[in-house]
Amino acid sequence: MLRLPEADGLHRVALPDGRRAIVKRRHGAPAGFFAAEARGLAALANARALRVSAVLDTGTDFIVLEDLGDGRRAADYWQRAGQGLAKQHGVIGAGFGFDHDGFCGDTPQDNTSGGDGWRFFAERRLLPQARQARDRGLIEAREVATIEHLCGSLRERIPGMPPVLLHGDLWSGNLHVCGNGEPALIDAGAVHHGWAEAELAMLILFGSPPDAFFDAYAERAPLQKDWRERAPLYNLYHLLNHVNLFGAGYLPALRRAMSACG
Repeated sequence: MLRLPEADGLHRVALPDGRRAIVKRRHGAPAGFFAAEARGLAALANARALRVSAVLDTGTDFIVLEDLGDGRRAADYWQRAGQGLAKQHGVIGAGFGFDHDGFCGDTPQDNTSGGDGWRFFAERRLLPQARQARDRGLIEAREVATIEHLCGSLRERIPGMPPVLLHGDLWSGNLHVCGNGEPALIDAGAVHHGWAEAELAMLILFGSPPDAFFDAYAERAPLQKDWRERAPLYNLYHLLNHVNLFGAGYLPALRRAMSACG
């Protein structure tokens, strides 16, 4: 039986059978935090697309994961990453959302499912974040009004797309390089069904994969030529979340994205 490390953080440990594992320990984690990650990893594993860690054990303040190792990108890393994400986005859900709520960072994520993607993005993503930021004095009432206006025009701004399986928090740091050089997904508490373009938008928010990634993606999945023009609108959710989690340092990026939405 594995004896868990006492300290919070990420620990590499040896299991009794000789395998290596990762223990993520966090005393006082939000209720359901690690259970959401375990569910997300299971959904991604079922897609049989990009690699994810097997969940070996979980509890209220820890999760034990297969150790994927840390390596250097293989020569075809970005092509495999693009093809794998496209395959994952080929998994279409019954509606927008998920069968359980999750977390984007530490922020609870309401995944109540529905068939209307525009309404889901407005009511389950943008508006709760904007109103939380207003209530905490982080953004102004006029900025909330701007976001509310954008939410009212989503149908004109975003084309109809199916609800596909998303990692949900896919910035570059959550695209991991395994010990053998292949790509994998980590930190899966935000998994849900949503717009594929929203996932791609976050991938270019804090640095972007090279063209090889997007070329490989487009070979396997539909990719509209003008999707990047909508990226600032999708990324309002993540920028608002960063403002709420980390403070006013993210306000300039949020305001630039709002301005880009017109």
